[in-house]
Amino acid sequence: MLLKTINKPSDLRQLSRLQLKPLAEELRGFLLDSVSQTGGHLSSNLGTVELTIALHYVFNTPEDRIVWDVGHQTYPHKILTGRRDRMQTLRQQDGISGFPRRVESEYDTFGTAHSSTSISAALGMALAAKTKGEDRHAIAVIGDGAMTAGMAFEALNNAGVHEDINLLVILNDNDMSISPPVGALNRYLARLMSGQFYAKARNVGKSMLPAPVLELAKRLEEHAKGMVVPATMFEEFGFNYIGPIDGHDLDSLIPTLQNLKNLKGPQFLHVVTKKGQGYKLAEADPVLYHGPGKFNPQEGIKPAAAPSKPTYTQVFGNWLCDMAAQDKKLVGITPAMREGSGMVGFEKKFPDRYYDVGIAEQHAVTFAAGLACEGLKPVVAIYSTFLQRAYDQLIHDVALQNLDVTFALDRAGLVGADGATHAGNYDLAFLRCIPNMVVMAASDENECRQMLSTAYQYPGPAAVRYPRGSGVGATVQNDLQTLPLGKGEIRREGKGVAILAFGTMLAPALGAAEQLNATVANMRFIKPLDVELVRQLAEQHDALVTVEEGCIMGGAGAAVSEALAAAGIVKPVLHLGLPDRFVDHGDAAQLLAQCGLDAPGIAASIVQRFGKDEPRLVVNN
Repeated sequence: MLLKTINKPSDLRQLSRLQLKPLAEELRGFLLDSVSQTGGHLSSNLGTVELTIALHYVFNTPEDRIVWDVGHQTYPHKILTGRRDRMQTLRQQDGISGFPRRVESEYDTFGTAHSSTSISAALGMALAAKTKGEDRHAIAVIGDGAMTAGMAFEALNNAGVHEDINLLVILNDNDMSISPPVGALNRYLARLMSGQFYAKARNVGKSMLPAPVLELAKRLEEHAKGMVVPATMFEEFGFNYIGPIDGHDLDSLIPTLQNLKNLKGPQFLHVVTKKGQGYKLAEADPVLYHGPGKFNPQEGIKPAAAPSKPTYTQVFGNWLCDMAAQDKKLVGITPAMREGSGMVGFEKKFPDRYYDVGIAEQHAVTFAAGLACEGLKPVVAIYSTFLQRAYDQLIHDVALQNLDVTFALDRAGLVGADGATHAGNYDLAFLRCIPNMVVMAASDENECRQMLSTAYQYPGPAAVRYPRGSGVGATVQNDLQTLPLGKGEIRREGKGVAILAFGTMLAPALGAAEQLNATVANMRFIKPLDVELVRQLAEQHDALVTVEEGCIMGGAGAAVSEALAAAGIVKPVLHLGLPDRFVDHGDAAQLLAQCGLDAPGIAASIVQRFGKDEPRLVVNN
């Protein structure tokens, strides 16, 4: 059992080359068994087993820095860097993260989870080493999907002008099968072109060969590379391109990495891997096994029973198809999240109006703006946390021009196991400050559908936020009814305290109100805020409480206080929401309870602030 002897990469480097292949098999088996018990990302991790072993075997980690783009392929890395015995806590509260975290391990050199940041970070590390006079390497491992983002090419463009840095970019290409050109001939060419003899001969030739011979040699070099892969683009960026090579072949990976380690300047290695490698079910359906829950590896993932209530994502997907059937101007846009955003059905029914722009959120938003300029009605389906990556485009290209773009913000609020990197905690604050924006938060599934219709019919930029998973089980009507713009509603009449609930906080607010005999308003709109309703509640109650599943600073509660101040109304206000810290991964319901955003927590906060002896505050014992 080799894997049990590996507690850190230095242990790995004590093994012989012959022991690495059986280690890879053990690691893959352990990974499959572990993830099947905890849930998590599987296909991508099965595909990086050999690459992870090779990197830690060749490079002196953690002195040499490895930056894993996105990071959902780092489970083998975690297992080999001292966290094998903690894998059973993966993505659970107080357990290890599903992504790299600097506070978790010195081997996690850079925290990731959003894509396309690795080359920029690794370049910073490489230039820092040069500035400090340190002889170490920086390696960025980036997937072919993440390479579609503009930030990756911005980093390549910047890196290529630095000729004396120890920077290696590894393109982990797992979107294609390993075809014949990736075989033995290409292994030989990759090793030859990454070797010292080749590099020295090329550099010496620049100064010693006669010009005609040098030109001929240069043409032969480019021709030899071009026979295997179109390397020109990366070499024009200033990188020495090697590959593609088989990312599951340790006999190819290790010699190539060893040769590249001895070269100066920006290096680019193209490896081809297969998602789900070694587990036939995941190989056959890498999407299904991308992020599964718990399952039996021998039986595979069984079809889930029909849920008793639809998820918000399904509500959006159904609405999108229904609205598209009614309006031919509707087009749907996703930045590489077709399944996650519920657009599979839309793509099948309306393929000519479906656009997956890749992992390119900035482009997605400005692309939508261009479509809107020509009279189409784009709907951008995007996770709340990913819209942060397109903030300038949202302001400058959409809102400033008051263009008719609808934003469907999935995964708003806490998301559970994916943790802080994927939580949508800030959209209310960063959206409501933008002129021309309409911002809504759905309290249940049917209201979500109504809000989507409202946003779509509004002739300007509008956003609807809704959480991950299912709601309260409200019956979803089939029509495309809209809501009165900027109008909330009273959901419970009480005394003393009025709770102004935004979005998902309506249900726990109603629960707290039953304990306190408080009034509850479903505010619905963050912008435009129902100022008339706020004034009415302030006049009829001793205190107001705002509750939102988002950051307090600048959020919906702040909008209420601003409205009161503008009206000259002085009234005690308690703002409840997510704390001013990043909330870690764990069970979403438990995390909300710990933040005081369940019914008992809301009631306790109100009693703590206003006490049981307020003149008009009634507390039922």
